[in-house]
Amino acid sequence: MSTHIDAKMGDIAEVVLMPGDPLRAKFIAENFLEDPVLYNTVRNCYGYTGTYKGKKVSVQASGMGIPSISIYATELVKFFGVKKLIRVGTIGAIGKNVKVRDVIIANSASTDSSMIYNILGRSMYYAPTADFKMVHNAYQIAQDMGVTTHVGNILSADRFYNDEIDNEKLRDYGVLGIEMEAAALYTIAAKNNAQAVAICTVSDEILNNVATSAKEREQSFKDMMLISLETAIKD
Repeated sequence: MSTHIDAKMGDIAEVVLMPGDPLRAKFIAENFLEDPVLYNTVRNCYGYTGTYKGKKVSVQASGMGIPSISIYATELVKFFGVKKLIRVGTIGAIGKNVKVRDVIIANSASTDSSMIYNILGRSMYYAPTADFKMVHNAYQIAQDMGVTTHVGNILSADRFYNDEIDNEKLRDYGVLGIEMEAAALYTIAAKNNAQAVAICTVSDEILNNVATSAKEREQSFKDMMLISLETAIKD
């Protein structure tokens, strides 16, 4: 039984968009879904189900960070039969030529979290990866929309305020940006035979001190939302 999602089997679609921000979940549901129904308000992590182009789609806020998304992703796949999980989030760019409002599709997610160590032990360096078909579909959709899109490795950081992190070294090793959830999402999806992808809009350029406002992050990143919805309904 789910502790954090107040829903019944059948209330949630087999494909779920997962923004961290509950208000972004609300915005997506109210602006893109037909006949959205609010199925969850526990801890104000809103969850909605409606239809997009005639297909059933849900949007479930995940909260911020690896511990929080781990709770929601686990409960979605274990208790509600969810098969596809799409993170719809923001990311700080560190990659060369990656700019504010670009979209990053993460085909892999490195992490400094102890999650991998705790799951698999000290002898294993597991590499959390996205579902290839979802990455491919998302990229093709983004190209058709004319959205500047980057595909590659990101870092799912365990801390937002991290003075010790070496952003320049990460950039040199090809990391495109830093967020806080995708590595957990990919790991949980793999364990539970589900598919997952993170589609993120660049909200700030970490090395260049360029940033967007909180309101822009909540409501204005519509390209990412549309790419995610089109990916959700594509076979």
